[in-house]
Amino acid sequence: MPIFHAIVLGLVQGLSEFLPISSSGHLLLVPWLFNWHDFANNAAGNSVEKAFDVALHLGTLIAVVGYFWKELVVYVRDGARMVVKRERPGTPEGRLAWLLVLSALPGAVVGALLEKTIDNKLGRPVMIGISLIVFGLVLLWADRQKGTRTLDDFNKDDAIKVGAAQVLALNPGTSRSGITITAARWLGLDRDAATRASFLMSIPIIAGAVAFKMLKLAKDGIPHGLAVPMVVGIVTSALSGWLAVWGLLRLVRSHSFTPFVIYRVAFGVLVLGLCITHAR
Repeated sequence: MPIFHAIVLGLVQGLSEFLPISSSGHLLLVPWLFNWHDFANNAAGNSVEKAFDVALHLGTLIAVVGYFWKELVVYVRDGARMVVKRERPGTPEGRLAWLLVLSALPGAVVGALLEKTIDNKLGRPVMIGISLIVFGLVLLWADRQKGTRTLDDFNKDDAIKVGAAQVLALNPGTSRSGITITAARWLGLDRDAATRASFLMSIPIIAGAVAFKMLKLAKDGIPHGLAVPMVVGIVTSALSGWLAVWGLLRLVRSHSFTPFVIYRVAFGVLVLGLCITHAR
């Protein structure tokens, strides 16, 4: 894999993982648009793709953990106390910690059970284009709801419902951050709370996915010549991911998600146009 490709894909992963535009969709569309063949459709190509995917997700995990580090220390500490010391009802931080874990369960279970089906059946450019448009418009609708609830109001029902919505992000083009923000806004959370909930929810789901894939990587080993591109991918996805988290949290204080909806619809239309005309 050329280093330039690793840099571009790292930047794409870091930005699109946290912006509501679909990281999995963009990671499939960018090589398709530029006719890159780093992940050829064979056994060696598949192993390279999966190994590099681990690197990119590890980078975004580093980004979100780094940004929320101080809060996470409190969440883990207070969450552990609720189990070890059986503190009841526990602090708001401890309660939220376990709600975040609960929210990750639907996506983790479905993702593990349907991994091969998702890899083989989903991710075609036409489907990604349609998903970008449809779920972008759903985000636009949800964002127009009057949300006044804060993150302190996040409860068990919210965790289950937003976690269930997160399952839809297994379809490339939906967007994990987009669908969780959509669900949170629909449930009445304000933009800042919905965005923070989405980012915090990403930690257990990304960590679980990284751990699951790293077990396979440890068994198969790093493909020859991929070590340097993987390091580049980790660094670029971590830096761009941190920037995306910081930037979106600042943006939602005074703006809606409409710019991202416009981008999703425009990009989706472009992809569908290229498919229909066979221009690509």
